[in-house]
Amino acid sequence: MSRFRAFRVHGQDAGMRAGIEELSLDQLGPGEVVIRAAYSSVNYKDALAGTGRGKIVQRFPLVAGIDVSGVVAESDDARFKDGDPVLVTGYGLGQAHDGGYAEYVRVPGDWVVPLPAGMSLYRAMALGTAGFTAGLAVQRMEDNGQHPGRGPIAVTGATGGVGSLAVDMLAGLGYEVVAITGKGEARDYLVGLGASDVRRRQDLDLGTRPLEKGQWGGAVDNVGGELLAWLTRTVEPWGNIASIGLAGGVALATTVMPFILRGVSLLGIDSAGCEMPLRRRIWGRLGADLAPRHLDLIATGMIELDGLPETFEAMLRGGSRGRTVVRLGGERP
Repeated sequence: MSRFRAFRVHGQDAGMRAGIEELSLDQLGPGEVVIRAAYSSVNYKDALAGTGRGKIVQRFPLVAGIDVSGVVAESDDARFKDGDPVLVTGYGLGQAHDGGYAEYVRVPGDWVVPLPAGMSLYRAMALGTAGFTAGLAVQRMEDNGQHPGRGPIAVTGATGGVGSLAVDMLAGLGYEVVAITGKGEARDYLVGLGASDVRRRQDLDLGTRPLEKGQWGGAVDNVGGELLAWLTRTVEPWGNIASIGLAGGVALATTVMPFILRGVSLLGIDSAGCEMPLRRRIWGRLGADLAPRHLDLIATGMIELDGLPETFEAMLRGGSRGRTVVRLGGERP
């Protein structure tokens, strides 16, 4: 195959540089499956990697992008044949292995997920890592006894990709969802996704006691820091908190009281390292009962590779909402 375009990150002693380059297949990392890419997406981790503001990239130079969907172009793995529609998220894609911001992507066969029945390549990346992460959070909470009867679910960082999709998915499953956001202007958007109430983060009384009045049956937290600590103190007995993000800080100042006196469970959500049987189960649900009802309201942005730098900056400023899809070779939906 001829040379193709990719968004590649280089490390430098005085910083880093990143941009579009023309590559050949022999410049990509190893793998048994070559994918002709259709779409990727923009995640917070991509923005950190593509701007050098987070220690995300583990080797240089590296093609960025932690997601990709497309069709198999070449395969030395008997499980996949030319033309198969597939997707890849996680496993170090775009961090330690050349990623999805390229017209061709080469990966190990063990990382490849067949596209779920009825799901388009575009929709797979409108969901992407964010949708998979939200789905994994719901699955882990349910596996640990969460159900709508336990009470409302708080979703923090609710206007981000994971937060928006979690609001939509949980509401679709019959949960009462309270969206928590620093963006008061997003109320109509979040109510449109299914939130029964929207609360501004700035208006919350976080309190200081080891246990505060119980307010939530459970929570999906995309923020971390003091907001996550507050959730541990305000979730009702036997509720679950899915911990996903760290935009508000990595420190967690809480006590053991919520865990030993209320039975609260703090569930870590690692979508990148999720094992394949569970990964395929979640993707199957994302095409069925977890399919967001309002994905058209969440995934409103579409860019080409040359739009990545501007999109990264907007995301890191907190100026983005929902999901942005990167078109690599697919049709415009």
